Amino acid sequence: MSTSETLKKRVMKTDNRGLTWYLICRTAVITLLLGGAAIFYLKGSANRPLIQPLFLLIVIAYAEALVSALFLKKISNTDFFSQLQIVWDLLFVSVLILLTGGVESVFSFAYLLVIVSASFLLSRRSTVLAAACAVIMFGGILNLQFFNYLQPINLFRSVPDGTFFSALFVHGVAFFLTSILSGTLAERWRQSEKELQLKTIDYAELKKMNQTILSHISSGLMLINSRGKIRSFNRAATIITGWSLQDVYDKEAAEMFPGLSLDSTVILTPLKRSEGYFVRDNGENLILGYATTPAKGSQGENLGVLVTFQDLTQLKKTEEDLKRTDRLAAVGRLAAGMAHEIRNPLASISGSVQLLMEAETVQPDDLRLMGIVVKEAERLNGLLTDFLEFAKPKEPVKESVNVASILDQLVDMLATDPRFKGIEITQVYPDEFYLVLDRSLILQALWDLSINAAEAMQSQGRLIFSVEENGVPTIIIEDSGPGIADEIKGRIFEPFFSTKEKGTGLGLASVYSVVESHGGMVTVEKGAAGGARFSLLFTPEEG
Repeated sequence: MSTSETLKKRVMKTDNRGLTWYLICRTAVITLLLGGAAIFYLKGSANRPLIQPLFLLIVIAYAEALVSALFLKKISNTDFFSQLQIVWDLLFVSVLILLTGGVESVFSFAYLLVIVSASFLLSRRSTVLAAACAVIMFGGILNLQFFNYLQPINLFRSVPDGTFFSALFVHGVAFFLTSILSGTLAERWRQSEKELQLKTIDYAELKKMNQTILSHISSGLMLINSRGKIRSFNRAATIITGWSLQDVYDKEAAEMFPGLSLDSTVILTPLKRSEGYFVRDNGENLILGYATTPAKGSQGENLGVLVTFQDLTQLKKTEEDLKRTDRLAAVGRLAAGMAHEIRNPLASISGSVQLLMEAETVQPDDLRLMGIVVKEAERLNGLLTDFLEFAKPKEPVKESVNVASILDQLVDMLATDPRFKGIEITQVYPDEFYLVLDRSLILQALWDLSINAAEAMQSQGRLIFSVEENGVPTIIIEDSGPGIADEIKGRIFEPFFSTKEKGTGLGLASVYSVVESHGGMVTVEKGAAGGARFSLLFTPEEG
């Protein structure tokens, strides 16, 4: 709704309210004047004939007020209705003056009340017109009385001739002066009220706009007063924390957010950029970035401190992933260069030692030592092969593959490996689950994860293979081993990081590299079986 439409509705509502009060006040004034006059006339004998007409006029005034009040709720043109009320009042006062002595009537001042009322209900021009009508009506009554045309209602020329003209002049001047003064004052009052309404509308729209901004802003906002208690909490803050305004209102900010520095010193020393932690009611840990600034009122008074905060958990995770990717790329480049430089002399060393082993003069002890050299050279060569595979992973050749067949093949391979003799393998997946990927690379990645799980369980426990189709297609390998400690979860995919004595630290790094080359990601968490749960998430593609 526009400002003009809002103002129009408010003006209409104000006009109806003003007319309602006008009808009430007019009824009260008529009751007071005519009722008081009737009671006064009861005590005398000369004016007793006027008592009945006065009470009749009171009844007529009540009836007109009741009818007007009923029509007031249905009318849309308040100006015309107000004009009718003023015309009625002028006629009513004229009748009252005719009944109470004409030129000698004490109620001639009632015209002034009508003119003042007109100034509040009508424009200044209409107010002057009402004054002119009052002069015409009052002058008409005096002329009729002066020329004795009102004898049928017992009105005669009872005063000197000059009294008629002086009464008409005095009343005419009073009517017009009253209309000009009251019209001017009423016009200024209406203008001031209009400006006030415009300011009220502006403030209301500004307040609504501010509330809308606060409701839709992505950052959490909360206002902490000078006593350290929370007084405001926007919708984004509720989404981030899981708490509503009712949950945190008037509670200590330092107690509700112990992981943030929100003590009394924050009000004196604003924080431009800080980070802290927050634990949801469900136990989820969040990293919050927040800033504080003093909050001032319209008069510059201190309202406390305004805290803005955002959930940086996912951003931090993304930063860690990017750092890990950078480290992997750097190590890959280093590994590729070193592997080529080491492999050639290593091959020469191994070949030379093998030739020496074939000589007839070699002693048994020397032969044993040479065998150790060859064996370690082969192990080093295998490590270099892993280096190269990690540093320069093969570009995946994607095709639509039934993941169930890959898992079946993996289970058959594990069944022949002595490391899995004491491990119970559980298969929880449908017969058909198609994804677009490189079969050989994914099989190798699943094999590495399976070997890693078997070593973690020391060949005793349970290994579960499953898939999830909801949302992002996922392949899951879960074991019943000791799991992965929280403090090293962020490093397990780093190359050369291993908790095993003889581990190279390239197995999980290679898995991460393979899945990443498919546009997916690898996550690890605690599984239902008690051990680690590795999830390989893939973006759906058309086969």
